[in-house]
Amino acid sequence: MSLPASRRLKIGLSACFSHADPSRPLFTGKTLQYVEQSIAHWIMSAGAMVVMVPCPTGETAKGDVTLSHYADWLDGVVMHGGADVWPGSYGEEPLRPEWLGDRVRDLYDLAVVEAFSQAGKPIFGVCRGLQLINVAFGGTLYQDIATQVPGAQLHRNASTYDRHQHDVHIVQGSRLAELYPNTYMARVNSIHHQAIKDVAPGFDVEAWSVPDHIPEAIYRHRGHTGKSYIAATQWHPEFSNPDSPTLDDSVLLQDFLSACERAKTRPGVSHSPFQIRDRATRMLRRALLRRK
Repeated sequence: MSLPASRRLKIGLSACFSHADPSRPLFTGKTLQYVEQSIAHWIMSAGAMVVMVPCPTGETAKGDVTLSHYADWLDGVVMHGGADVWPGSYGEEPLRPEWLGDRVRDLYDLAVVEAFSQAGKPIFGVCRGLQLINVAFGGTLYQDIATQVPGAQLHRNASTYDRHQHDVHIVQGSRLAELYPNTYMARVNSIHHQAIKDVAPGFDVEAWSVPDHIPEAIYRHRGHTGKSYIAATQWHPEFSNPDSPTLDDSVLLQDFLSACERAKTRPGVSHSPFQIRDRATRMLRRALLRRK
């Protein structure tokens, strides 16, 4: 029998941005916030309800709804894939103009991570989401694997896109190894040209790419007693290809949703990744006010 809405988990999904474009024939000059349907359907596949978490500030903002309201109401959040992370978010200058990323989306995503972390709610990151979480907690990124990691394999192929794959080594003794017992190597998709360089303090790498040893999955260190669940993968668990099977990512989803279920009765200790409460939210508000 189908569960009623009141008994289903409510999972937030961070928004992708399409900034105001006067040349766009539809919604001309308007800012669009949206989700890619595969990731929403992936979360829904386990019976959870998905709610996009829109950016509450900007040129059309009205009312008093905040990201903290969403974090208090929802049971957890998934950080979406998408655009490059702006190098300024981790203290670097862009090495090339095409690697500028999306600073506004960075500020929004950082504020989302901050709000859910302060509420003690679980967070799961996908691709850009992994990179953003790493930056939020003090890590850095390679702006471009091909030019900054000598001997690296190809991690993004524009023509094959989500069918491009490589192997990962699962770190023994990690949470990921417990989820996939007796699995030392696994096949995953690979759709990124940026990646973790320095891992954020307090996080463990749970999987490395083979053979070039680039972080592919991270998890908040178990020693952080009481802190909320935070995990992320560089690959896209929502993309599946029956012609070329990859790791069973339903296991990852169930682990995240189980953490969300636990947090309903025992949320994690409130924690700001920026040490100062609501700092990312204030930065986002100031940045968008200047754009008016």
